[in-house]
Amino acid sequence: MTATPTPIPINDFSLWLTSFGQPEALLELAILATCGLLAWGLVALLRRVFSPDESHSIWFGSGLVDGVLFPTLLLGLGFAARTLWSASHPVHLLRIAIPVLLALVVIRVGVKVLQVAFRQAAWLRPIERTISWVAWLTMVLWVSGLLPVLLNELDQISWKIGGSKLSVRTLIEGALTACAVLLVTLWISSAIESRLLRAATGSELSLRKAASNATRALLMFVGLIAALTSVGIDLSALSVLGGAIGVGIGFGLQKLAANYVSGFVILTERSMRIGDMVRVDNFEGRITDIKARFTVIRSIAGREAIVPNEILITSRVENLSLADPRVSQSTLVNVAYESDVDRVASLLTEAARAQPRVLADPAPMAALSAFGADGLEFTLSYWIADPEVGTLGLKSDINRAILTTFRAQGIDIPYPQRVLHVTGNQPTVATPGRPPGVV
Repeated sequence: MTATPTPIPINDFSLWLTSFGQPEALLELAILATCGLLAWGLVALLRRVFSPDESHSIWFGSGLVDGVLFPTLLLGLGFAARTLWSASHPVHLLRIAIPVLLALVVIRVGVKVLQVAFRQAAWLRPIERTISWVAWLTMVLWVSGLLPVLLNELDQISWKIGGSKLSVRTLIEGALTACAVLLVTLWISSAIESRLLRAATGSELSLRKAASNATRALLMFVGLIAALTSVGIDLSALSVLGGAIGVGIGFGLQKLAANYVSGFVILTERSMRIGDMVRVDNFEGRITDIKARFTVIRSIAGREAIVPNEILITSRVENLSLADPRVSQSTLVNVAYESDVDRVASLLTEAARAQPRVLADPAPMAALSAFGADGLEFTLSYWIADPEVGTLGLKSDINRAILTTFRAQGIDIPYPQRVLHVTGNQPTVATPGRPPGVV
């Protein structure tokens, strides 16, 4: 068995340094600068035509040269210029520019995709630096001609696992393939999610969220299979692992599996949607996000509860805005028995109508609800469409308006009155107009 010949470096640095001083190098520099101006102009034109969202744009980014589109166009123009120039002239500067631009494209794709897919993640910065170091190191090895030599040496370090032969080179190529597949998957899923969730609300938002999660999971699965195949792992060997995972889900991971299944059921059935006001286990708030495993509920006070999706399926959940986002509120008022009932009801409804958050349809209504021990009890009912903003402040404003109006109109809000009977042989002083023994 003959050993594989080791490739030798294909470049000579001394020849490069000498070639950079020739007039052709200046012409190549001018060609490269022209390609940069053309790429800059095309990006500016496309940005004006498409008007991308800067916070979610991977191609355009937040500036003309900040996205993936500028280095990609520059790479394409530079490659075309190098092809045309090499037909009649020796290539010096453009030969180095192509690997540099390719490394820049790889860095931009990795960084921008991660920034869009995982915003404000703590581990994002180290991953971005790792991508940059790997891309620039690969570029240096490529330009210097050491990359084939290094890959050949890594290919010599190999071992057998079952019927498959693995080497360090194979593992590195498989890891890079898996990372590339992951980036492409995140890119596609982010683009699909951005388009699906754009201008979507209510039940439509929940359904599109379910489609986005399912698409991302499917793409991740296909990417994993492609990465394993590229490494050379026989997928039939994973059947035992799949059986073990099935047994684990059946016993130890049944709760986790139930939460994931419940999440897809909630998103598909749309029984609870993002933006709904719900009450779960005496915790009331608005649903801000529905993940595959849990749902985030934010209360009016600002607290957030992370509720497993299985609880939302198996427990009693009050959805305050499933069929109608409007919510009814009420407040109780006592007035003296001598008050004009019709006048009191009219003043109460006027106090509610004066608040801008109170809906005109259904109209506020004041009803004589009970004959209390101290006075007449009125219940003022009114409807609002934004309970997530808060209800205590609105009730306070209405009560203050009622108090101000009653004082201006001379309507009394009675104090508690009690009659005390004293029995026994104690001396009492008769009060005019009150029988003895009564204080």
